[in-house]
Amino acid sequence: MIELSHIYKSYHLPHGKVKDVLYDVSITFRPGVNMGILGLNGQGKSTLIRIISGTERPDRGTIVRKGRVSWPIGFSGCFNGSLTGRENLRFTSRIYGANIQEVTDFVEDFTELGPYMDMPVKTYSSGMRSKLAFGLSMSIGFDFYLIDEAWSVGDASFRAKAEKLFAERKAHATLVVVSHSVATIRKNCDSAAVLNNGILTVYDKLTDALRVYTGICNAGH
Repeated sequence: MIELSHIYKSYHLPHGKVKDVLYDVSITFRPGVNMGILGLNGQGKSTLIRIISGTERPDRGTIVRKGRVSWPIGFSGCFNGSLTGRENLRFTSRIYGANIQEVTDFVEDFTELGPYMDMPVKTYSSGMRSKLAFGLSMSIGFDFYLIDEAWSVGDASFRAKAEKLFAERKAHATLVVVSHSVATIRKNCDSAAVLNNGILTVYDKLTDALRVYTGICNAGH
């Protein structure tokens, strides 16, 4: 279970202005219920998923996590740029209590990064860092996978391989998917919430969330 209670988040903009991104957000993610978070671009979806994962802190509110929660899939901010890919794998494996050799063998085979595994991550392209992050998250195995809409990387061949592996993992885990795409949420989720103007509204029925979100989209055009 992941429980967010009364989460607030704002950012300071130039000239002293403050942008409120999340306002009194409360939601519970339960094992076995794949949850989608719908919102237009710039509504704070990525901020919310970073807060859920713990890579960013809210200004106010509490978060309870019971179970192993992934970082946002494709998010490469968890890496130390001065360390090699292989060294980053060892470091992360120790944190999560995973077998270092098994993780390394899996990621090396899956990502096909070759000699770049022994080069500093700061020399990687953004796509290579995302491949490393995706492969690492799949190798460890989590109870909750946090999926950002921008997670899919690489060419068509790699994406197909990633989709197959992801399908295997999600059969035994719970998904939290943030996206602006109705099709993505309908494909992967059992229920959904809509994030609009900093306010998150949770719907028990997926169809209700999709209907409300579609109305917001139509109103913006």
